[in-house]
Amino acid sequence: MRCCCYDAGMKMNKLFALLLLFISSIASAADVKVPEFTTRAKSAFLIDYDSGTEIVAKNADKLMPPSSMIKLMTLAVLFDEIKSGNLTLDSKLPVSENADYKNPLWYPASKICLVAGQEITVRDAILGLIVLSGGDASVVVAEKLAGSENAFTAKMTNKARAIGMEQSTFGNASGLPDVNNLMTSRELATLAIHLIGDYPDLYPMFATKRFEFGDYKDNWCRDWGRTHTVNYNKLLFTMAGADGLKTGHTADGGYGMVASARVGGRRLVGVINGFNARGHDALAAEMKKLLNFGYTTTMNKVYYRPGDTVTEIPVWYGRKATVNATVEKPFAVTLPKSVSISSVRVLARFNNPVAAPIMPGDNLGEIIAEREGKVIARAPLISAERVGRIQFLNRILKNLSVIIGGR
Repeated sequence: MRCCCYDAGMKMNKLFALLLLFISSIASAADVKVPEFTTRAKSAFLIDYDSGTEIVAKNADKLMPPSSMIKLMTLAVLFDEIKSGNLTLDSKLPVSENADYKNPLWYPASKICLVAGQEITVRDAILGLIVLSGGDASVVVAEKLAGSENAFTAKMTNKARAIGMEQSTFGNASGLPDVNNLMTSRELATLAIHLIGDYPDLYPMFATKRFEFGDYKDNWCRDWGRTHTVNYNKLLFTMAGADGLKTGHTADGGYGMVASARVGGRRLVGVINGFNARGHDALAAEMKKLLNFGYTTTMNKVYYRPGDTVTEIPVWYGRKATVNATVEKPFAVTLPKSVSISSVRVLARFNNPVAAPIMPGDNLGEIIAEREGKVIARAPLISAERVGRIQFLNRILKNLSVIIGGR
């Protein structure tokens, strides 16, 4: 099917086609803005997971101490090692003197309560980081993967840059006060989206409400462990659909939280930092307020998901006449609820025809959502399959058919 937005009398440009996927009347009203979200937090950010649309941004690009939220980067580096097969959840990690609970560094800090010389599993380290915010576990991970916590910060930086976090800097793996521990709310959201999307087998661990470590080596730690089992992320207990991620708190930085919830099939990711609160319950209440603001004032529509056929594009010199085009990420739009979704039109733009050979993931063009003449979303259009190239003799015959038959 070929359909375009040109006037009926115009000829379609054979090198550039527009396939109209969804079109409706354009609303005459001007863009409607979402009401402003108010919070006492120094920084706040809210984004729709599928569309990538920013809903709330208060000082979202200001570098601030992330406190224990920095452990999300420690986990991202660890998850890469698991994903690559270098570690399993049952792999053992040695505990050094640096991570021993008797180290004065950990006396006032959150911890699992480990003893030098013992070993813990990767699974316990992850749950210790997520549920108990164990700074000692972050040191164990850092020393296993890089030899030292200082060397591990280079891995954290490299990981950050690889996923588009250009500003964040790291002084340690735990989030304890350090002048080099600086992240923005926007980049914390980027990290959260990466954790959700790139580690589907591991992300559900962030929803763990309680973790009882079963290998304490010291009576003091056993006593500690009896009263330290519940996740600091109280949003998991107070908001249906909440499934992560991490809280943080320091005396100077205040309270912070990176959170995500999936409600009615729609996922939002929120970040709060620099919030003066009486405790984690108040922090959770503020995050719930932020997420509910997104759900009650905006809506989204997912048009296509990876693997869906957006359109079939003609192929030149191909073993198939057409190639199925899809998207690499969900293609969605987010709008204020006061705006009708019918005011949006979605277009696929591509070369016509595309030359073989074609490999899965090859860029074929782009998909665009427009409203009132403005592009509100765009994403690459990619090949969903391999299409080989016909042999030389067949290409000659194809050329002759075009010359003789005009097609």
